[in-house]
Amino acid sequence: MNAALAGLAPAAAAFDAVAPVFDARFGEWKSVEAQRRAVRVALARAFAPGARVLEIGGGTGVDAEWLVRRGRSVLLTDASPAMVEIARRRLGREAAELSPAEHLDRLADRGELFDGAFSNFAALNCVTDLTPVARGLARLVRPGGEVLLVLFGRLCPGEMVTEAARGRFANMLRRRARGDVPARLSGHDFTVRYHRRAVLAEAMRPWFDPAGTQAIGLFVPPSAAEPWISRHPRLLAMLEAIDRVASRPLARFGDHILYRFVRTKDVA
Repeated sequence: MNAALAGLAPAAAAFDAVAPVFDARFGEWKSVEAQRRAVRVALARAFAPGARVLEIGGGTGVDAEWLVRRGRSVLLTDASPAMVEIARRRLGREAAELSPAEHLDRLADRGELFDGAFSNFAALNCVTDLTPVARGLARLVRPGGEVLLVLFGRLCPGEMVTEAARGRFANMLRRRARGDVPARLSGHDFTVRYHRRAVLAEAMRPWFDPAGTQAIGLFVPPSAAEPWISRHPRLLAMLEAIDRVASRPLARFGDHILYRFVRTKDVA
């Protein structure tokens, strides 16, 4: 069945269409690998071996598989049926579930409970209103559990330079826009929203305390610099080393920003 005819939201339909080639298309990009390594360091610190972890917008299951191989249990959720099917082949059928981020309450209604949760690489930028996501997480994460959310940064010098170098001047400040911004993937139109830090904090505040931020892709360039940067591995390694030092004090300038929250003791 055509994804657009299956009642999927536009963003889910776009990623559904690209799911069969997603890993081949993006998996070899060295900038993505470098950013993913930074996220995984944070995931390993946040979730101890044996932890039961929820992933939101997990796609084909690359990060979930990495955690499982290191002794964590993961339930991956995603809004794309094709992505979920690929993740099930990678993780097992019970380890991946079709669930848009806005409908996490349905998992909570079943009595699911997790030691923590995460979302990587801007899956939540495809969600217009983060409040239902936060409310669902509040019911799903134990008091004291950590939630790590990786969203697009709104002021990314690396993207500005890259877009300017390619003559795409209209894209240089697109992340500063308020409201929904048009996006396109493999011929499918949808929208993204570049959430401001204050908006995210407000959505999470009733149930979660903020616990720090970190740039993911500060000097490591965004994927807009591909495939050029992948042809310069020594340069990329140097930029990745700088990121390890500067990612926290300069978090707001990241291609992505990792927001860390802790579930409050009040579970009402």
